[in-house]
Amino acid sequence: MARTRRPVVAGWFTDDTVPEAEFRLLGTRCTACASVFFPREDEWCRNPGCPGGGELAEVPLSPRGRVWSYTDARYRPPAPYVSDPDAPWEPYTLVAVELAAEAMVVLGQAAPGVCTADLAVGTEVEVVPGVLDEDGRHTWTTWNWRPVTSEERS
Repeated sequence: MARTRRPVVAGWFTDDTVPEAEFRLLGTRCTACASVFFPREDEWCRNPGCPGGGELAEVPLSPRGRVWSYTDARYRPPAPYVSDPDAPWEPYTLVAVELAAEAMVVLGQAAPGVCTADLAVGTEVEVVPGVLDEDGRHTWTTWNWRPVTSEERS
């Protein structure tokens, strides 16, 4: 049986079958006040200063941002993250990334192999597709943050 790919939360990022360079988190922008929301908002504008009357349009968020904060997680995460209580626990790195164009900070896991020693506040990072968990039938997908190399900056 072929393994199916399922996003952890549908609609929060582009289909993970697109080329990595085109992978994006998806938010919504209010057409009345230009506020951007992630996770997406599909019902009403959450900006209390919005004049109202606008629509919420889906927008891809910036593919790159700067590390605002980071830490290693030394506990088993709650749902929707999958964690086998019988498996040995391995810490992972959490990264809060500032997206300047959207004026927001987005939290996510660092890409596999990226640890706190690889990061500093202000480090440029990019969003990439990631695998959260797999079993014999499914692969649950998510997003990760990965430092941008000096070659990628030029």
